[in-house]
Amino acid sequence: MARLPGRRPLLYYITDRRALPNQDPLPVIAAAIAAGVDLIQLRERDLETRALLALVERVLELARGTASSILVNDRLDVALAAGAAGVHLPVHSFPVAVVREKVGDALLVGASAHNLAELRAAEAGGADFVVFGPVFETPSKPACAGRRDYGPPLGLEKLAEAVQTAKIPVLALGGVNLANAADCLRAGVAGLAAISLFQTSTDLSQTVAQLRQLAA
Repeated sequence: MARLPGRRPLLYYITDRRALPNQDPLPVIAAAIAAGVDLIQLRERDLETRALLALVERVLELARGTASSILVNDRLDVALAAGAAGVHLPVHSFPVAVVREKVGDALLVGASAHNLAELRAAEAGGADFVVFGPVFETPSKPACAGRRDYGPPLGLEKLAEAVQTAKIPVLALGGVNLANAADCLRAGVAGLAAISLFQTSTDLSQTVAQLRQLAA
């Protein structure tokens, strides 16, 4: 049975190799694993199936025997074929309930939510956790401005409302950084999800240590 780690805050790194200078995500992923990041979502949506499967298998090798769990964005087929710990479902992916019925308790199933209605739907479908946002302005948002699943930053008040509404863990996403992570934790979130927070860190071990200390 797949389970979320019990500690708080859960640290959730979402990969985006296109934002890296050499577009090679493996060194950052390896550093995140070494630093003890709890969950790593491989979100390389433009990779064709064979290349994505090869990446997931390589990352699983790096994570074997560590505390890091690997999830695949959207591609349940790849997650199952590679033996990943879970799958993360964007809002317009397969319904959470359909995926949960297929995998039972064998995989972690995470879901994105950009409002309370989406959060409730994910929870009702059997999601293990929800990534809620964008909470703050984020560098990745302008590129997605035309997509209907993104809106203006939701803010800390809406984040706190989501936490109070949900019966499953809620992770904050969108512009989360070292300066505002404590505010997210005060809103009651179970964890912090980010791309840049982890990908642009010059010392991931130190960044992770600083984030852990916020909940001490």
